[in-house]
Amino acid sequence: MMISSHDELTGDRPEPAVSVEHLTVVRNARTALDDVAVQIAPGTITGILGPSGCGKTTLIRSIVGTQVIAKGSVTVLGRPAGSAELRHRVGYVTQDATVYRDLRVVDNVRYFASLYGAGAGAADEAIANVGLTDHRTALCDKLSGGQRTRVSLACALVAHPEVLVLDEPTVGLDPVLRVDLWDRFRQLARRGTTLLVSSHVMDEADHCGDLLLMREGRLIAHTTPARLREDTACQSLEDAFLSVIRHTTAPVPG
Repeated sequence: MMISSHDELTGDRPEPAVSVEHLTVVRNARTALDDVAVQIAPGTITGILGPSGCGKTTLIRSIVGTQVIAKGSVTVLGRPAGSAELRHRVGYVTQDATVYRDLRVVDNVRYFASLYGAGAGAADEAIANVGLTDHRTALCDKLSGGQRTRVSLACALVAHPEVLVLDEPTVGLDPVLRVDLWDRFRQLARRGTTLLVSSHVMDEADHCGDLLLMREGRLIAHTTPARLREDTACQSLEDAFLSVIRHTTAPVPG
């Protein structure tokens, strides 16, 4: 398995923002995650990549504390995943926009601000940070799918989370919106936020500092875009991923 060591990837960085140890998840009598172990450095953008059904969402749910696990542990910011102390420190954006479509943008974000004990100013700042100031009074039902994704992101950002977990946030978005969202993710990382972003689109891997490549519930590589290209001698990250799959699933000579 082509997994770079944690020391190679993180050097002398501080304690990990997320630590996953021997994580196994069983769903409907099927192993959804198989002995996954990884550490995520703070202030980075880590891409969780792989085909649909490979375990990306299950790993994300384990990190935010909403998944029952069979074995292993997940620690976030020094606390067990899902701990009450993490509710204001971890943001989670699901695949489907979690907004009230019969409310305005500003009402949605202010509602989440009130849950976190933040004020109207925090809601306005979050709306501005996702580029929706001009739509703040629009009903969410009248927005495009991409705009509703931004509203969900604003609802997660309103508490200024230290860790932000996003499950396929760019699916179905046009290229311009995708580029804009990734620009905003990089701004957050520069301010110290740790981001985990899942995707099944390999060309998004170049936006990430670290990469977790998954296949059939297993972590088959923890690497970087540059290292992945170097190790596989492939310039295309999609070809590089396929090369890793071929090597990790090749039969062992008898």
